[in-house]
Amino acid sequence: MKRLSLITASFALLAGCHGKPPTASPAADSTPHRFTAPSLGLSIPIPADMTLHRDFDRSYLDAAAWQAFAGPHGQGQPLAALVLKGSDRITAAELRISESGDADALAHCEDTPASAKPGSIASQTLDGIPFQRFRAGDAAMSHYLQVEGYRAVRDDRCVAIDLLVYGTRPEVYAPPRTPPFSQDQAWQALHAALAGLHWSR
Repeated sequence: MKRLSLITASFALLAGCHGKPPTASPAADSTPHRFTAPSLGLSIPIPADMTLHRDFDRSYLDAAAWQAFAGPHGQGQPLAALVLKGSDRITAAELRISESGDADALAHCEDTPASAKPGSIASQTLDGIPFQRFRAGDAAMSHYLQVEGYRAVRDDRCVAIDLLVYGTRPEVYAPPRTPPFSQDQAWQALHAALAGLHWSR
């Protein structure tokens, strides 16, 4: 009888340990609902149709540069990329946020690339903060890249926000591939995500 009581107690203890899964801490959550960059006072919700990445190593044309069309001026670091779910080699879309404290990068922070489209360069506010906006593109070997870029200096940091739609022309495949979403759908998703950007200071 004593042995039976011990066995019963053991099962009760195991049930208490495994009956309810432990609650994950926010630091362990691989899909947080919001990305924050305390050094910039920046935060942005992560939409349900996007996933958060901490690197830019996906696009063939931009070679994982710290900002689109980075050029020779300064070095920076990626902070976040919100990648539209379903993105593949045919069509991909992401919103990138990066920063640099490099003196050369700061001096040329609001420069626009030579490939910027005429009439696309303008000042635009993002949650009340003025940015220099441009639209530009690139293409090579059936690959394409379209960018809507935003640049501003805040708290002695060059802040770069890039919306990118890129991929491979589907007609070069036999048979032609079907994109996961249209470019129009990609831009709508990127602009909707950008609208959630918030500055705490």
